Amino acid sequence: MNKNNKEKQGWFMRAMNWVEKVGNKLPDPFMLFVYLAVAVMVASFIFAMFDASVIHPGTQEELPIKNLLSGEGLQYILSSMLSNFTGFAPLGLVLAMMLGMGLAEKVGLLETAIKRSIMRAPKSMVTYAIVFTGIMGNIASDAATILIPPLAAMVFYKLGRHPIAGLSAGFAAAGAGFTANLLVVGTDALLAGISTEAAKIIDPTLIVTPVDNWYFNIVSVFVLTLVGGLITEKIIEPKLGKYTGKAAINEMEEEHPAAGRGLRNAGLAGLAYLVGLAALIFMPASPLRNEDGGMIPSPFLTGIVPIIIFFFIVMAVAYGRTVGNIKESKDISKYMSESMRDMSGYIVLIFAASQFIAYFNWSNIGTWIAVNGSGFLKEINLTGVWVIVGYVIFTALLNFLITSGSAKWALEAPVFIPLFMQLGYHPAFTQAAYRIADSSTNIITPLNPYFIVILSFMREYDKKAGMGTLISLMIPYSLIFLGTWIIMLLVFFYAGIPFGPGITPFWQPS
Repeated sequence: MNKNNKEKQGWFMRAMNWVEKVGNKLPDPFMLFVYLAVAVMVASFIFAMFDASVIHPGTQEELPIKNLLSGEGLQYILSSMLSNFTGFAPLGLVLAMMLGMGLAEKVGLLETAIKRSIMRAPKSMVTYAIVFTGIMGNIASDAATILIPPLAAMVFYKLGRHPIAGLSAGFAAAGAGFTANLLVVGTDALLAGISTEAAKIIDPTLIVTPVDNWYFNIVSVFVLTLVGGLITEKIIEPKLGKYTGKAAINEMEEEHPAAGRGLRNAGLAGLAYLVGLAALIFMPASPLRNEDGGMIPSPFLTGIVPIIIFFFIVMAVAYGRTVGNIKESKDISKYMSESMRDMSGYIVLIFAASQFIAYFNWSNIGTWIAVNGSGFLKEINLTGVWVIVGYVIFTALLNFLITSGSAKWALEAPVFIPLFMQLGYHPAFTQAAYRIADSSTNIITPLNPYFIVILSFMREYDKKAGMGTLISLMIPYSLIFLGTWIIMLLVFFYAGIPFGPGITPFWQPS
């Protein structure tokens, strides 16, 4: 490496070290929301001292900033604490989704499907199969980030290709492509719940559903699969060159003898469920369609979460019974209980986040920021779609310091959703902008909790690999994914393509 390259790498690594140092000084997400709740209390006291108020854009009612440190505020804090937590929309949505998806994971259905998707792909399509599977892997939540990269590296190694290229493709797809999927999954429910809570600051009747970004997510899967495959084959593999080392890797665990039959039975059970659902939808006077016989809006869309839960439960039970992981009915509840235990950290985080958002709403500070912030943007003539693009870039940079997607959205949504609603943008459109920013830079922040895990996998093939090696391989994926997604966002916006059923970028008060 020449002197100039060393200097460039030195500056880059120093910048990454600074990010890591600053990020490590941030409090744990739980405590971050505790501090933010305290900050809202103090801010409400200061606002109230100056008799600040705001005209609600929907009702035209004058709303005073209410002081959380007053007697009334203390009564609210104590009397609402439990209802803030139990009534927080994302909590029930996510826990319910995990009953079905968690069961599918615990019985081995998701792992088997992921492995077979990669191992049985034609050689010419292996790269694209890995990227596609990595993107779709968020069905299994963070488990995909641990399962797919080492499996992809092993497949590349056995094919005589550079294993670190396979590892890179798997990590980039599972990390940077995390928000996209052909199905409606737990992430959709989690974000939609937080978006709904934030939208209530302006419009108490507005609901963001888990399918509101579905069309955009479906297109994202295919576009990012193509883009990720091309990056791997045209940039990463040429950069790495021919692999000449010998890897001390463990062979993959033997697949359960009945796994193939289990996957087939799960597929048949899932197909039967979908056929039955379609028959129910299209039957005369279907209870799943609206009064006019349409689907937007409809009971089907409002009930999409339980419909998805039962879909995963049906397939998981079929697979588990076939391979012997479910022998009796109590095994189902046992696996569901295990998946709930895995959600304990999320539940604790939501307790603090729900209090912060509730205080933000009750004090009327959220409405004040939305109305005055939108007024300022209108004054400087910054109201077009490019303000959304600027928000995407801001969130992508913030991801270097706060890596938890749910925590960051719980922090941003109460500010930006009402603000952009005042500019005429639908909360689901703002949510889509958030998702692409949050996903894209997941893989280049040293604060990513899986960074060290992936680095340890990488060192099985290159003992000298370091954090700089991993980041340098991830930068092309991160920047190109982000650029591609921004272009997609603009295409959907200008072409008037719905982001989900009946969802356009624009919102008007009802």
